[in-house]
Amino acid sequence: MLKVIKDLDLKGKKVFIRVDFNVPVKDCKVSDDTRIVEALETILYAKNSGAKVILGSHLGRPKGEKNLDYTLKVVADYINEKKFFDIKFVDDCIGVDVEHAIEAMNYGDVLLLENLRFYKGEEKNDKDFTAQLGAFYDVYINDAFGTSHRKHSSTYGLAEFIKIKAAGFLVEKEAKYFDAIIKSPAHPFAAIVGGAKISDKIGVINSLIDVADIILIGGAMAYTFLKYNDYSVGTSMVEDDAMDTVRKIYEKADQKNVSINLPLDHIVSDKFCGDPVICSEISIPDNYMGLDIGERSVAAYKELLLPCKTVLWNGPMGVFESDAYAKGTFSIADILSKLDNATVIVGGGDSVSAVKKAGVSDKIAHISTGGGASLEYIEFGKLPCIEVLR
Repeated sequence: MLKVIKDLDLKGKKVFIRVDFNVPVKDCKVSDDTRIVEALETILYAKNSGAKVILGSHLGRPKGEKNLDYTLKVVADYINEKKFFDIKFVDDCIGVDVEHAIEAMNYGDVLLLENLRFYKGEEKNDKDFTAQLGAFYDVYINDAFGTSHRKHSSTYGLAEFIKIKAAGFLVEKEAKYFDAIIKSPAHPFAAIVGGAKISDKIGVINSLIDVADIILIGGAMAYTFLKYNDYSVGTSMVEDDAMDTVRKIYEKADQKNVSINLPLDHIVSDKFCGDPVICSEISIPDNYMGLDIGERSVAAYKELLLPCKTVLWNGPMGVFESDAYAKGTFSIADILSKLDNATVIVGGGDSVSAVKKAGVSDKIAHISTGGGASLEYIEFGKLPCIEVLR
């Protein structure tokens, strides 16, 4: 069982919540507050329960040095500006200044610590750093799903160091959906896998073959599959050293009776993101590269998806950042938003961005906040920083 924050008595306690405030910052301003909004339920629950609430997060990659380009003060300022709740900020995460800031808090107050990754010990899960970080707290809560695949001090070490611990509401929700996919998905189950490289997702694909009925391939990795099947791919991106990997994927899929489906047509160009040309065949002409799936592919994928009860989508169908090559990805997003009887889960940064840009994010059952974490959950069936809470 995964203990959740609501299972604990927080009144009069000093509660450390590991949140994921690794948000995009442009011109010293938060440009996308999705991760902040996702953490609100847990933060407000702890605040309203009468705890001193201390939030810890990383931002960017300061590489263990105090670099104010990555200060979390911009996040505290944003939270106060948006009036999500009142929050104070302290410009360290360990030591006397933090101790004094916590002592000065009233129960029901919220404090944000400075970037945890300003210290090398954070990413190393250093025991001394963990002891300094956890010195002031009665309760540990992990609500940072996006970093729960990394054994860092704040995500793993503290969960061992502090005896009273639980998941926040976001981590609980993520675990519920991914556990269901791995252990007891409703069938038919389709997995849509896109992106650039098979080598990046071989573990995920192999794990999905164990549980899915149908796999739909898109993105640049489709051209490696097509080349393996003796179709011409022109100048499309191909992993020539992955052919043995593709062979093994097909062999396992055959054993498990899982169908692997490839694009039937493409949107191509004679250069990367040049003028788009419709290629209505599976084979791509010489001197052209595939950059999106075409209408025949979308129609075929739609037909396969309509009967499904579970769908997982990870990875775009093409270079959707360019309007000329976004139609395939956005069409898949639209199809998924209209599957009334299916549980649809979208994981991975590009796929999440795609459903938001397509304007259908409110019609998707679950949009994961963790790209790498969601992939590792599917591949290994668990995440270390969630298992340590169990």
